[in-house]
Formats: sequence, C-alpha cells, structure tokens
Amino acid sequence: MKIFSARHGETQWNKQNKICGRTDILLTDKGKKQAEKLAKEVQKHDIDIIISSPLKRAQQTSEIVSKVCGVSIITDDRLIEQDYGIYEGEDRNDFSFLENKKHFAYKYPNGESIMQVAHRVYELLNEIKSNYNDKNVLLISHGGVCRIINTYFKDMTNDEFYNYTLNNAELMEYSL
Repeated sequence: MKIFSARHGETQWNKQNKICGRTDILLTDKGKKQAEKLAKEVQKHDIDIIISSPLKRAQQTSEIVSKVCGVSIITDDRLIEQDYGIYEGEDRNDFSFLENKKHFAYKYPNGESIMQVAHRVYELLNEIKSNYNDKNVLLISHGGVCRIINTYFKDMTNDEFYNYTLNNAELMEYSL
C-alpha cells in the first residue's frame, strides 16, 4: 500500500502570500495548469482512489486529476485546512502568526491548533490503513495538512516541521 499526498494548485491568495485556511477560493489559471501537471505525474502511479478536502481549491485539483487518471474522488472533511482564525487573509510573514505557528498546542483565536489538525488527520490516516490496505490512495489537501501527513510517516524535529513546505501541486509518496 502506498499513500500519495498532494497540495492543491495555486490560488490568488497563494500568489499574494496571504494566509489561507478555510477561505474557500478557486484555483488561478496557473493553479489549473499545475493540477494538470500533477495529473500527469499521478498517471505514472497505480492510484486506486482520491480522497480530497472539501474546499474548492482541493476539489478543483482532485477533479482535474480524476479526469486524467479515471479515478473516483471521496471528499473527507478531515483534510480541510487548519482554521487560522484571526490570521485568515493576513500576510504569511506576519510576526505574531509565525511566532504562534511554532507552538503546536496554541489554538489560533477563533481557530484551531496544530494538535487539533494532527488529531483529525491521523484519525483519517489510521482509517485509510484499515479500510484501503490493498489500495494506493492519493490525498489532495493543503499546505498545513500536508505537513501533518508528512509527520505521520517521518520523524521531524519541531524546526523541521515549522519550515516544511509542500509546493502547490507537488506530490509526495509514502509506503506502508
């Protein structure tokens, strides 16, 4: 069994370096092209199913990959991006956002903590191991969720976790 993880294609907020958690925005034209390129990469692997975040940017990416690869999509709310609360729409380089990002138990005001995200994503990954143990699964989600997925398979220091980034429409492969 293999699990593949990909981040959605580019959005306008990615382009503008804005914090984008639960704001439901569409892909840019570049993001659609990135998703097409991702689909061609995914074609090289024997993917059985796509599990996607419900947000539009992930759904659009999933639909493009699904059409090219002929694989069905399941939507799972546990892959939704972290709720960044009061930081939603702010510049990604905001000092207090970056400082709070270092503290895994810190719950963003009106949002959620990294630990809360990890809990729901790990729960999903454990279910995938049980329910799809003979399948190759592609997860299409978001930058913050991809960081959590990476920790499920690889030990990371706090500093490595803090600095880990998966680019738009980048694909990671993990073996179980």
